[in-house]
Amino acid sequence: MTVQYFTPEGMLQPVPYHHVAVGTGARHVHVSGQIARQADGTPVAPGDLAGQVAQALRNTCVGLAGAGASFADVLRLTFYVTRWSPEKIGDFMAGVEAVAEEIGLRLPLPPASLIGVDHLFEPDVLVEVEATALVD
Repeated sequence: MTVQYFTPEGMLQPVPYHHVAVGTGARHVHVSGQIARQADGTPVAPGDLAGQVAQALRNTCVGLAGAGASFADVLRLTFYVTRWSPEKIGDFMAGVEAVAEEIGLRLPLPPASLIGVDHLFEPDVLVEVEATALVD
């Protein structure tokens, strides 16, 4: 599978992600919303956006690997963040940058959306990550 990332001239720059991904491959992999929980359900980084972003990305990595994929195969990421405000971008990006090398997530990110929501399914969950990938 091949994924080509780029930002065409004329699109907003700089941003911490690519605007476009073109993928070729045989299988679609969709990883459902991952949160900052260990496999046994224990919360990770309560109240810490950066810590929760990092753990949710680690969990997304596990899901991708289970399907024979990696972040190199990811076409798109979607982040849902509770009570979002622009002042939180530093903490958000700190979480991404803290774990990127560990999980093989290249920066800038693949095309991504960050969507602010009032709340997620449990009150201590600050962020949820979804991924879409293509693999051979």
